[in-house]
Amino acid sequence: MKLAIVGGGSTYTPELIDGFARLRDTLPIGDLVLIDPAADRLELIAGLARRIFAKQGHGATVTTATDVTAGVRGADAVLLQLRVGGQAARNRDETWPLECGCVGQETTGAGGLAKALRTVPVVLDIAEQVRRTNPDAWIVDFTNPVGIVTRALQTAGHKAVGLCNVAIGFQRKFAAHLGVDPELVRLDHVGLNHLTWERGVTLLDSPGAATGREVLPQLLAEHGEAIAADLHLPLPVIGRLGVVPSYYLRYFYQHDAVVEELKVKGSRAAEVAAIEQQLLEMYADPALDTKPELLGKRGGAFYSEAAVQLIASLLGTDGRTTVQVVNTRNDGVLPFLPDDAVIEVPAEVDATGVRPLPQRPVEPLYAGLIAGVTAYEHLALDAALHGGRDRVFDALLAHPLVGQIELADQLTDRLLAHNRAHLSWA
Repeated sequence: MKLAIVGGGSTYTPELIDGFARLRDTLPIGDLVLIDPAADRLELIAGLARRIFAKQGHGATVTTATDVTAGVRGADAVLLQLRVGGQAARNRDETWPLECGCVGQETTGAGGLAKALRTVPVVLDIAEQVRRTNPDAWIVDFTNPVGIVTRALQTAGHKAVGLCNVAIGFQRKFAAHLGVDPELVRLDHVGLNHLTWERGVTLLDSPGAATGREVLPQLLAEHGEAIAADLHLPLPVIGRLGVVPSYYLRYFYQHDAVVEELKVKGSRAAEVAAIEQQLLEMYADPALDTKPELLGKRGGAFYSEAAVQLIASLLGTDGRTTVQVVNTRNDGVLPFLPDDAVIEVPAEVDATGVRPLPQRPVEPLYAGLIAGVTAYEHLALDAALHGGRDRVFDALLAHPLVGQIELADQLTDRLLAHNRAHLSWA
């Protein structure tokens, strides 16, 4: 089996390598290609990848490529983990919205739109190269904003699915609270990428079983304080709702408080850039053959496990149909959304594809926000595909965190000023 990682020069890649090495029985990789235009950084990451594989007795061959077409040739699956503009662009996304009193975040609000505008054209160009070279390969997108990027890929007819680590993070934390194996925990997870709620948690009778018992009330009763602290949300609110929102809901539920915090805290991008510099120095050590503990502070916990499970099921290496939370086409699952919307829900995954599972009706408190953000994502994709100031303005005006003419105008001007180098039409 051959896998290719576009963005393989990322400091995060060793996290994936570690997962591939540990879970080689689930996903037997023979060849791994790391693809990145930054050749010097690419070779640094590839060297560590080879040492990690060797340390854990994995026989995979690791090669590198700076050209996408050459790198993806013959790959069974292509993983996308891009950051157009690097941490410098992310830092801008997290700062200029604050000037207008809006949250500065790389996937939510105006900063998230800026990232989508930079990213979608690049991802679609890569996907076209994959389709011309290797049309049967699955494209698995980690690149944020995952919902918009996956919608772009699927709208263009690519064989693509999106993946986020929020769901597997909740699964692992809930399993730890319950003192059980994570495979016994199944989530009633619904919404959009970075806009989800856990409406139920089932403790299965056995791994993969169809039966189990509902334990979310127990989790909230016994571990509510820890869950609320992890989300930075008030425990009484979580208790009253009776659900567990993703931590991204704080940008909506406590927007103004978060803005004030971010004004004094500084950007997450600056933190990550400092961590990345330290990681690169560690990776250069020829004696290093394990992922450093510092990598855990880089973000993306459990992505490697989620990726292995998803790819193994898509390629049929385990011969099973599994249930996994993914980002995929709605097709009527949430009837209040268009069919071509990309939703984040549990789905059956196997070698025949991805089939989102039916969902019970979504409560108005959540459905309204889901519908509003879906409308924004539709307009954001239109702006990313076709450009134009008016389209950017429309997307911002539609966003639930903006929604005012003067504010959308100010944010549009700032977005364009900070991103002209990455927007051909600007």
